[in-house]
Amino acid sequence: MEANPRWVALTAVAPVAWGTNYYVTHQFLPPDSPLYGAVLRALPAGLVLLALCRRRPRGAWWWRSAVLGLLNVSVFFVLVYAASQLLPTSIAATVMAVSPLAMMLIAWALMSERPGLPHLAGAAIGLGGVCLMLLTGADGVSARGILASAAAMLVSAFGHILTKRWNSTGTDVLASTAWQLTAGGLFLLPVAAAVEGPPPALSASALLAFGYVTLVATALAFAAWFTGLRHLPSGTVGLIGLLNPVTGVLLGTAVAGEALTVRQLCGLALVLAGVVLGRPTRSTRARRRLRPPVMNRRRDRTRRQCGPRRPAGAGSPTVRHHRLRPTTDSPPPSPPHPG
Repeated sequence: MEANPRWVALTAVAPVAWGTNYYVTHQFLPPDSPLYGAVLRALPAGLVLLALCRRRPRGAWWWRSAVLGLLNVSVFFVLVYAASQLLPTSIAATVMAVSPLAMMLIAWALMSERPGLPHLAGAAIGLGGVCLMLLTGADGVSARGILASAAAMLVSAFGHILTKRWNSTGTDVLASTAWQLTAGGLFLLPVAAAVEGPPPALSASALLAFGYVTLVATALAFAAWFTGLRHLPSGTVGLIGLLNPVTGVLLGTAVAGEALTVRQLCGLALVLAGVVLGRPTRSTRARRRLRPPVMNRRRDRTRRQCGPRRPAGAGSPTVRHHRLRPTTDSPPPSPPHPG
């Protein structure tokens, strides 16, 4: 599976949009309504995608949509909303950068996608950059926010690998994304009504913020992300996800006025280096294309040991019978006896 630049660019839309989502949620959305915030983010996005694809789940995708909606939408959105309200934008986005390593390990266990050396090296360097950015000593870092962000990272990594595994059967990516978002929003709606009471009153800026979060940071971002998961290795997609904290840090510094220290700049440089290093080079992809599959290598080894394979239906070696032609010196054949 080759890391095509077109699929890489499309997949990168998702982490960039998610990086902006931290700032929008922190600045414009109501801080005391994480359940309704997740509902208003997921359910409209799912209905929009459902109107575009016009397909209903069939067979096993009824319960698969429920499971993925619970992991990728219900639990994940609530945790991300809480982390965005409890942490600065740069810190909340940075914790999610540990997801490449988690995705590689989960994909290795569930899908036998053994990570290559470039992926592991890129993940290790990116993880070092994340740790360097977190250890800034900045004020306002909440332990509950760190735990919420870490839990969101683990839940999303597991849910994304399950999505990749189940989408490999040929299911339309847009349709499966719509089913997940709709199911997740429907799960959260009665819980939000029971826990938080009536929906919060929204100002004009909050409505515009929810419109951006719903259409760009959810519908478009998840469709791009799941498309990348279908066409790219899990390790490559996970490393592209490191653009999430990069966007969050840059946006928090440039717009929200958060201080960017030298240590954060070094950590940001390490994260970018991990993304670049983890992407397979052309020579690596060429060696993978030229290397025969395992079954072909075994078949060739068997042929060398047992000799060339005979065609089907062949028994003993073919014996050619040549018709003997009479010479000029031999007498003509005698006619058959009349009796």
